[in-house]
Amino acid sequence: MFLDGRGQEFTQNNDNNFSPINKAQSSVDLELKTATATVYGFKARTAIYRDGLGCVLIPPHMSIEDFVEAEKPVRTPAPKTLAYPYGNAPQKDTVFSTVDYQQINQVVDNAFKNNAIQKTRSVLVIYKDQIIAERYGDSIDRNSRLLGWSMTKTVLATLYGIISFERGFEINQAVKIDAWKNDQRAEITYADLLHMGSGLQWDENYNQISDVTKMLFQADDMTKPQIKKQPEYPPNTHFSYSSGTTNLLSGLLYKELDSYSEYLNFPYKKLIDRIGMESMVIETDAAGNFIGSSYGWATTRDWGKFGLLYLHEGNWNGDQLFDKKWVDFVTTPAPGSNNEYGGHLWLNTPTKLPDAPQDTYYADGFQGQRVYMVPSKDLVVVRLGLASTEAFDFNAFLSGITQAIGN
Repeated sequence: MFLDGRGQEFTQNNDNNFSPINKAQSSVDLELKTATATVYGFKARTAIYRDGLGCVLIPPHMSIEDFVEAEKPVRTPAPKTLAYPYGNAPQKDTVFSTVDYQQINQVVDNAFKNNAIQKTRSVLVIYKDQIIAERYGDSIDRNSRLLGWSMTKTVLATLYGIISFERGFEINQAVKIDAWKNDQRAEITYADLLHMGSGLQWDENYNQISDVTKMLFQADDMTKPQIKKQPEYPPNTHFSYSSGTTNLLSGLLYKELDSYSEYLNFPYKKLIDRIGMESMVIETDAAGNFIGSSYGWATTRDWGKFGLLYLHEGNWNGDQLFDKKWVDFVTTPAPGSNNEYGGHLWLNTPTKLPDAPQDTYYADGFQGQRVYMVPSKDLVVVRLGLASTEAFDFNAFLSGITQAIGN
């Protein structure tokens, strides 16, 4: 409601209408900018909205007053005079002879055809930096901030590509954490964390009380839960998807910077505002850390800009944010991932999206948030919604679009 200006009824009937979330009863205080939820009258919890920081779930031992004066990031919006994607001005009408527009439009129509099941909110297709298709669902438009869920992991990881390029940060160095120095965890590198290959215990299960749900709903400092876990496998041998790992990387990034203010401003100064994603907000936890695992919001067009940054190998209209070698790293299969995962990015395989180009790679979030990069087609495709693979055929969707574009 506070991040995107939606009404409470709309939010209840759309965003919160799935099990077990729909068991909660919610109330909103528009003056305090808080929302309180309870299930059958038990365990009431309150979240508060802070401009520039998004929402935070208030821990039981803290109060609203503890969050009112929180430091905010300094935003520096990029010039808007250029045409999208390098600004927000309208693009010049461009027709490509290599594009079958009728087929593209049919695929986009199909993405909204049975929306009670598919629950698509937006689709954006960008070819050679030009928007060739764009559509939004009911009450959503190009100015709507939409939650990327785990696509935020890719945003957080990209910050490591930037410090590697700008500061010579070495991702193959071992992570220095006191609790790890006397066992095999001392061998874990930043690259292992980016590959989800730390070998540490972690239960990423959202259907029950698990490591990830305890972190997101109980931890004041979400950068710490993964630190406390014991090894199950040697580093760099086993793939285990972990939101705790991404939030650990968020905390480790803080250690590489000189102050909290620099940490708070870093994602916006070095990445988000730099490429004009001015709608984006990454929410912070009760300790002030970016929740890089889950809580990044942006408009569909701004998610598209993020995809284009990767498609252009880190170059944004002449400004090099990260090296091409970073793209090579994040698109190289991680050990033990069955070739499906790179460095906080998902990779296509013959069984994943069999009818789409094999060089496709993508950011992936809960409920079917996707930003696809297809280098062989000079293409970025964004799909945001509230239903995932069991309700939405991503292979037919992406293959239909890519097959409509000639070489």
